[in-house]
Amino acid sequence: MTHSTSSFSGYIGRFAPSPSGPLHAGSLVAAMASYLDARAHGGRWLVRIEDIDEARTVAGAADAILHALQAFGMQHDGDILVQSRRKDVYQRAFDRLTDYTYPCGCTRREIADSRLGTAADGAAIYPGTCRHGLAPGRVARALRLRVPDVGQPDETIIFDDRWLGPQVQHLATEVGDFVLKRADGFWAYQLAVVVDDAEQGITHIVRGTDLLESTGRQIYLQHLLDYPTPSYMHVPVVRNAQGEKLSKQTGARALDLTRPLDELLLAARFLQLDIAPASSLAHFWEQATTIWRMNFLVPHR
Repeated sequence: MTHSTSSFSGYIGRFAPSPSGPLHAGSLVAAMASYLDARAHGGRWLVRIEDIDEARTVAGAADAILHALQAFGMQHDGDILVQSRRKDVYQRAFDRLTDYTYPCGCTRREIADSRLGTAADGAAIYPGTCRHGLAPGRVARALRLRVPDVGQPDETIIFDDRWLGPQVQHLATEVGDFVLKRADGFWAYQLAVVVDDAEQGITHIVRGTDLLESTGRQIYLQHLLDYPTPSYMHVPVVRNAQGEKLSKQTGARALDLTRPLDELLLAARFLQLDIAPASSLAHFWEQATTIWRMNFLVPHR
């Protein structure tokens, strides 16, 4: 069931899961945070299936995620956008960036061997090997976006995160030129998410801190494409006993849809919401939305 748009504010948020497996505790936390922020603002909450990396897509996972959201009482607004159906849209956006892009013939091993360092998210910082053209005999594998040199506009991206506070990223030294189209032919997450957020009119992005390091790249792309920059909030991510981000690859279990209130209560407490056990889904969301509004929308004196 979706909501009437007649009472919405100008706020538009979104939850954008990758269909690589069922919803788990970590993804429930991200979904809950984005949902509560939208509802507390009286805004719209969209759902987008980020399956642009088709190699990681698991058959049936998108439907399972949507079913789980419904079981938890999280009602989305509007149509569901599916990235794998939008390759022509990403191509058109890329075509607007040709003055800033170049083909790259480097392999992963070559980048690892010659990298400038490691970014905060663990990725290798690209050393710019192919910036001035492919070496003789090299074939383009990926397409990269050139980040600003020292002294150029957008050299440093600064934004205020609603959970973490002021954030600063120097693109050249902390990221390097980054991929917009991968060697396997798929469009990169960074381009797809920026295009989709702009097209859907997203005003507020609430997601996990695992994506914090992507934000500078995305803001830079927004500037190049003349897109507005949304407000950002990066909430803590759930980790396993080894300290790894909880995911299908690190042993995340599927949520128990027969115990939705128990699962929701755990997620709410992880987000530091002082919430009491609820008698129904409606009661839970009423409590949680009120607390979220007090924590993040009402100015503290």
